[in-house]
Amino acid sequence: MEEKKQTLFNKYGREDLEKEIQSESFKRLTVSLYRYVDIKNPEIFRDELFTRWFKLNIKGRIYLAHEGINAQFSCPEPNWKEFVESLNDYDYLKDVPLKIAVEDDGKSFLKLTIKVRKKILADGMDDNSYDTSNVGKHLTAAEWNKHMEDPNTIVVDVRNHYENEIGHFKGAFCAESDTFREDLPKIHDQLKGKEDKKILLYCTGGIRCEKTSAYLRHEGFEDVNQLHGGIIDYARQIKNEGLESKFIGKNFVFDERRGERISDDIISSCHQCGEPCDDHVNCNYLDCNLLFIQCENCKTENEGCCSEDCKHMISLPIDEQKEIRKEREAQGLMEYNHSLRPKTRGIFKKGTKNSDRK
Repeated sequence: MEEKKQTLFNKYGREDLEKEIQSESFKRLTVSLYRYVDIKNPEIFRDELFTRWFKLNIKGRIYLAHEGINAQFSCPEPNWKEFVESLNDYDYLKDVPLKIAVEDDGKSFLKLTIKVRKKILADGMDDNSYDTSNVGKHLTAAEWNKHMEDPNTIVVDVRNHYENEIGHFKGAFCAESDTFREDLPKIHDQLKGKEDKKILLYCTGGIRCEKTSAYLRHEGFEDVNQLHGGIIDYARQIKNEGLESKFIGKNFVFDERRGERISDDIISSCHQCGEPCDDHVNCNYLDCNLLFIQCENCKTENEGCCSEDCKHMISLPIDEQKEIRKEREAQGLMEYNHSLRPKTRGIFKKGTKNSDRK
């Protein structure tokens, strides 16, 4: 039993994992997949997948629940055939659509993590409030482009504000939410009275559109459509078919890359100096870890931090940082959220201080 436990989780630190992946001589493919399917025992399935995919040197983040699977990962190219065979050995995963990244340096993930959750996508809704299988029509990139030409079509971005900020389809509505669970009621409120309109939904890989389209159909919307495979597969299709890209900027991705460039447009700016930039980073002060946009000049000047306070904190001796952390934990102040908007955390302009972080 002890030997099995040792193979079911990663045992190495980040520095060791980075060295390992940098030394690899083979190419990796970055892939995403999801499927809503009734998984009878996700805990047992989790152990089976981890054991099998760990041997194939798969690295990534996989979530399992009774409602299905949601996965983003990288696979060594030499192991690709065996990996696909492993999918087809399970009824849950047989012939599941795979979205392969178009811009990929193979360093998207450092380790394999498979977790069992209540839901593969937290929507904040009761499980029985709508039928997640009653989804909208799936559109190819060509069909999507054609429908976008219709001025009466409503295009909806089913992603968070920080994803939309660096890239989106022209003219799309975004709920400007921090999390997906905030999206459904906001989108519904925005679309009230337009139940007879053609609705086009898009997200990163398609999974958020599945739930959103099912929810809108339940709420009486008649013509609900979604981009098949999300932005990831849209990028592949327009490249392979020579289509016009109606998506501008970067597609935010939830791995080490932070983004895939779809077009050369830079539509956002550095949160500290305002210069054109679309590179997301996390604040170098780990107790903060705020996700924000920072250009190379500001990264150097601010030592990778989001504020003067955080820059000051990383200059303190480690022991002093630990004492401050303990004090904050005791006061219940360790509440940082990596995706909170920078404007709610006071970082936008140089010299701004967040004194409440001390």
